[in-house]
Amino acid sequence: MKSITIKGSERESVGKAATRAARNAGMVPCVLYGGDQPVHFIAEDMAFKNLVYTPNVHTVVIDLEGGKQFNAILQDIQFHPVSDKILHIDFYQLHAEKEITMEVPVKVVGNSKGVMAGGVLRLNQRKLKVRALPANLPDFIEADITELEMGNKLYITKLSQDGYKLLQPDNTVIAQVRISRAAMKAAQEAAKAAKAPAKGKKK
Repeated sequence: MKSITIKGSERESVGKAATRAARNAGMVPCVLYGGDQPVHFIAEDMAFKNLVYTPNVHTVVIDLEGGKQFNAILQDIQFHPVSDKILHIDFYQLHAEKEITMEVPVKVVGNSKGVMAGGVLRLNQRKLKVRALPANLPDFIEADITELEMGNKLYITKLSQDGYKLLQPDNTVIAQVRISRAAMKAAQEAAKAAKAPAKGKKK
């Protein structure tokens, strides 16, 4: 999985006044959990642009002043209810020998036979929960829809789980091809035409 580096500095004071001052200065208060003890730090608001405002997921290298570095993932984020400004972020430290659980986006590949015949593709799951060692976390889960005919569904059991485990039930539908209104109308009209008596033919 791709990684983003966040440069910051440890916080000496974590009280409300210090937190308010940090936000007023354009900094985001953060906490890193998962180690021997929590690490409180601040980083510039703009440093999180490519981590938060994207459909992709990344691991994070937290690079603090003094040479301290931690590998982590974003665990929780709080936004201002009106301005949507980032108020606080929690990270969780990664350890190479410990599996981690996180949501990974689904990437659709292939041209569905059902869609080419006039059907409509519906993506039921845009993200899937994955459990793996940090080194095996995928950037995305590939969902091949090539063989989906009209009315078919792609179940999670058809997806690769090479190096990681998908945590959803086996009956989870990833995508399906539904008949479009236009195709349905055409089928109905064709059925009516087939039942109608030919012109000029005596009953």
